[in-house]
Amino acid sequence: MKNSLKSAFTIALLAIAATSAFAAEGAVHWSYHGKTDPTHWAEGVPENAACGSGQRQSPIALSEASATRVASKDFTIDYEPGTVALRNNGHTIQANVDDANDTVTYKGEAYKLDQFHFHTPSEHTFDGKSCPMELHLVNKSSNGKITVVGIFIMEGKENPALEPVFADLPAHQASAGRQAQVDITALLPSDRKALVYAGSLTTPPCSEPVNWIVLEQPIEMSREQIAAFKAIFHDNHRPLQKLNHRDVSEE
Repeated sequence: MKNSLKSAFTIALLAIAATSAFAAEGAVHWSYHGKTDPTHWAEGVPENAACGSGQRQSPIALSEASATRVASKDFTIDYEPGTVALRNNGHTIQANVDDANDTVTYKGEAYKLDQFHFHTPSEHTFDGKSCPMELHLVNKSSNGKITVVGIFIMEGKENPALEPVFADLPAHQASAGRQAQVDITALLPSDRKALVYAGSLTTPPCSEPVNWIVLEQPIEMSREQIAAFKAIFHDNHRPLQKLNHRDVSEE
């Protein structure tokens, strides 16, 4: 009798462990490959519905020739050096920022820099061309609205501003990581000319609308820096989405 109870208890523990493991695995509802790739992000996950049915989705193909030129700039970017918290979130390398002075002002509204992260290859294209990587700086307003500054990254010289990040990238997914000192202003190109449009997050839940400010001038990273990221995330980009008659403004 005791042996039977012991066996039943052991089986129950194994079943609980298996269920827990399945739940932990099932908690990741999306990826960039296989049965949970971008074409499946909206399947069975109501909070990701916009990924499948949204009409202002990102990224998109950008073109200077088809952009509408506006008379004055609608945005300013004010970042400064500071400490960021790096982590591998399973989808990209993300640098969390907690500095009230890092802001973007878009159409008179202030957005605080929340985090920046990377994609390879670039998610947006410009005049039909993509780049090896793209940097996204995600800014949030006090009422939850989002403005993202997108920056193309091309292969070239080593990027000293990103060296504190890329010198030791977190190779494994974790809820926390190391800290690094980064001059965030130095991540931006010297020319702030940009293409601006209303879009979405490029990862689930693909929320709309998001203000996109995609800078036309790329920044450079060395082949070694790009390879270090690709060694962890070989491909973490969402395919281009339909424009659906949206206006793109050139700032």
